Amino acid sequence: MKPWLAALGLWGVLTGAAQAAPFVIGHISIVGIKRISAATVRTYLPLRVGERLTAQRAERAIAALFQTGFFRDIKLLQEGDTLVVHVTERPSIARIKLTGTHVIKGHKLLKSLAGIGFAQGRVFNEALLHQTELELRRQYFNRGYYAVRIKTTIKPLPRSRVAVDIAVSEGKIARIKQITVVGNHKFKESRLLGRFKLGAPNLLSFFTGNDRYSKQKLMADLENLRSFYLNRGYLHFRLISTVVAITPKKDWIYVTINVHEGHLYHLSGYRFVGHTVLAPAELDRLMDLKVGESFSRERITKGTRRIIGELGNRGYAFANVRVIPVVDRQKHTIGLTFFIEPGHRVYVRRIRFVGNTVTQGIVLRREMRQYEGAWFSAARIKESLTLIRRLGFFNAVRVSTPPVPGHPNEVDVIVHVKERPTGSIVAGLGYSDLYGLFVNGSVSYQDLLGTGKQLSVTADTSVAYKDVSITYVNPYYTSSGISRGFNIYDSTFNAAAAYTAAYNSSTVGAGVFYGIPIGENRTINLGLAVEQVHITTNSTSAYVAQQFVAQHGSTNDIIKATFGWSRNTLNNAIFPTSGTYQQLSGEVGLPGGNLEYYRASYLASVFVPFGGQYSLKISNQWSYGNGYGNTHELPFFKNFYAGGANSVRGYQAESLGPRDLLPPYDPIGGNKRVLASAEFFFPVPGTSRHNRSMRLSAFLDAGQVYGPGQRIDFGQIRTSAGIAFDWFSPIAPLSISIARPLNNRPGDQTRTVQFTLGTLFTY
Repeated sequence: MKPWLAALGLWGVLTGAAQAAPFVIGHISIVGIKRISAATVRTYLPLRVGERLTAQRAERAIAALFQTGFFRDIKLLQEGDTLVVHVTERPSIARIKLTGTHVIKGHKLLKSLAGIGFAQGRVFNEALLHQTELELRRQYFNRGYYAVRIKTTIKPLPRSRVAVDIAVSEGKIARIKQITVVGNHKFKESRLLGRFKLGAPNLLSFFTGNDRYSKQKLMADLENLRSFYLNRGYLHFRLISTVVAITPKKDWIYVTINVHEGHLYHLSGYRFVGHTVLAPAELDRLMDLKVGESFSRERITKGTRRIIGELGNRGYAFANVRVIPVVDRQKHTIGLTFFIEPGHRVYVRRIRFVGNTVTQGIVLRREMRQYEGAWFSAARIKESLTLIRRLGFFNAVRVSTPPVPGHPNEVDVIVHVKERPTGSIVAGLGYSDLYGLFVNGSVSYQDLLGTGKQLSVTADTSVAYKDVSITYVNPYYTSSGISRGFNIYDSTFNAAAAYTAAYNSSTVGAGVFYGIPIGENRTINLGLAVEQVHITTNSTSAYVAQQFVAQHGSTNDIIKATFGWSRNTLNNAIFPTSGTYQQLSGEVGLPGGNLEYYRASYLASVFVPFGGQYSLKISNQWSYGNGYGNTHELPFFKNFYAGGANSVRGYQAESLGPRDLLPPYDPIGGNKRVLASAEFFFPVPGTSRHNRSMRLSAFLDAGQVYGPGQRIDFGQIRTSAGIAFDWFSPIAPLSISIARPLNNRPGDQTRTVQFTLGTLFTY
């Protein structure tokens, strides 16, 4: 065999090629392949039988085969008129084994390595192995593990394969020892660093991880610093340098940030040009700027968004506002021109729903506040989506607004929904400090036969009560949105097991109720029910129960009217952080029944947000009831109670207020109640800022119950303070509080730790 060409180096440097005579290829023979087929090699080889082989063509052929990455050595040999392609294959990766990975899961690392071509079954390449080690280091460096060590072992296996063992020693995370800002003169360093998520270790660092260095977090903090200055008028603020130094042991990091603040710029004036659509006074109100004030990028951005939003509500769906600044570097002022481009006014041609295979279209359409034929309104579409989500029938709701072909001023509104099962059979356990362990079960249909109507059968039982009820609701009994429902219920109650005055009762009843919307956030509820209440007493029963039976008998029929009014502007149904909630509710025992009485409660709560994750709730509640006609006072089993997880924490549930005249002097409640609470909510350390399933709070509770003939004496109000943890767990809502009574008196029943499971949180 006569050597014709030999590949030397990565790109096939030719040896002796210049002296060899070109020849016409009569045959091509592939030698040295084990795993790769000859057909595959021929596919990549840019030479064919009948072609004349020259030095240049040989060089291109060797380069093409090397570029496949399959081979580590390639030689071209001549045997008569046969071209012999002699290759040495690179081994394939039979196995990759990662050990020592704890901070980052092994499967995630393997996935990232596969992204750069290093994976089981791929061709092994020494250069790619080096790139793999760099990728692993990058992954750990991004998480602050600068002391990581990586050791790679290659084990040859039969059939040209290798096993790759990667041993990782993660080391300790590098923590921030100090962050220093240099060049700041207008603001104190402590105020600037208050904008940072990163920082030196403190008492909460174990939970928040704020002392764990991350390049991404530092970049976000620097952007927050830049926004801080731009929003306060420092138009030419610059970050001159950022130096990150690490100690030799790679366990502590020092960050030094050098800044140039520049001059403070004020707003010299502003004007609106273009097709403004809106009146000048309205534009001024939406932009909310004042001449002479400090320049603020944030306020300008918010103002332009408000203008675009208002134009969108008036049909200009594709409006835009361009800001043209004029900077005077001598006077340190800036003038602004807002160029308004409203575009075409857009109308809605058709509204369609996609994905509702069970729910009927009419159920969705009646929640729409955007109408066909009307101009496009972003606010009405947003409101419509909110109302559709409140139905509870869908896992996801989104909207698209494709333009109508050939009609630039028309769009279709397509609402995409993803249905969830609305029929359910549920069984569960719960606990409250009042009723102890309870078991509940229900069979319910929230979207009965796709009509939006609701039907449920529920049963609850505990040591204190047993309750069975059937409820049917038609949320659109009338086209105007008035709802109507019916319920039938049967319950028994053992008051002694609930730690109140001892008696037993059983109630059977049925009723009808209506919901009347008087606005998007306000509703009136009216109902009428007939029920029979049977009170069972004996010689050991509470005095108040024995007296009631003596006066009114053990069985009483009640014709009960219920009423309610609510106004809800809260931003979330589970853990609200802003808005208000007001509720007036009550019931009246009407003439014609054995008992004539009335009782009412008014609750008002306001949530004040502080940043994105903190909020303060202030609430109070007033309740009053009495008898009338032949009933001289409020029936004792309709009394109000206070104390416990849902009123005044730190005191035994329903233990405050008047007590029975007979031993053991159990609480009997009263016909007047005053409650108040102030609670500051904050996130659980270590959780994501987007977490909406758990929260912590510090609270101050106050309340008391007063009996007939007692005046409301604020000196008798009991108070408590403490901390609480709420968790909307996958199983059921869980709430735990640790409270200390602040002014308890002899005879008060206190309880430091209280928790409930399976009870929804109250507003």
